[in-house]
Amino acid sequence: MKTILKCMFAAFCMLSLAACKEEASSKQEAATSPQKNTTTENQGQAFIEDDESQPNVLDIAIGSKDHSTLVAAVQAAGLENSLVNAGPLMVFAPTNEAFNKLPEGTVEGLLKPENKPKLAYILKHHVTPGNYDKEFLKKFKKLGQASNQNVEVTTEGDDVFVGGAKILASIPAGNGIVHVVDKVIVPTE
Repeated sequence: MKTILKCMFAAFCMLSLAACKEEASSKQEAATSPQKNTTTENQGQAFIEDDESQPNVLDIAIGSKDHSTLVAAVQAAGLENSLVNAGPLMVFAPTNEAFNKLPEGTVEGLLKPENKPKLAYILKHHVTPGNYDKEFLKKFKKLGQASNQNVEVTTEGDDVFVGGAKILASIPAGNGIVHVVDKVIVPTE
């Protein structure tokens, strides 16, 4: 019986040793084999799926059929990660109809890769730090935008205009607020 136990123990040790050699060999192959080329495209906080938190300003724009042009512009400018930051952010989100009011060919031209910096600058002109509702915005005369320019805030009755764009609706977000506007706010510089 002792001989059988010794043989079984020896067989177990040999199998364990073989398994260790195989694992070490696999690790060495993985370390020396060429790595796949990874890109920076679609990386960052904007591309993490989260079904539990309150939607952020980017989620709200993506979920709106009236903001598909804005979403395409944000993606072309590579600003997705900026719009999911902790904030708080106020985004003045032009509708598709607002983009359609621009001169013919403007949007198509801005979406070209060579115009990415200009597009990013224009889009940053629609974002400001803070989380102020429409009523609170009535107290402002100017707002500083992420583009480092100020835009004028005016009121006409209950209507609030930011940079000449009328706020049509306001949607709270997990990292701020989205103010839907009827006009693209074009920077003066």
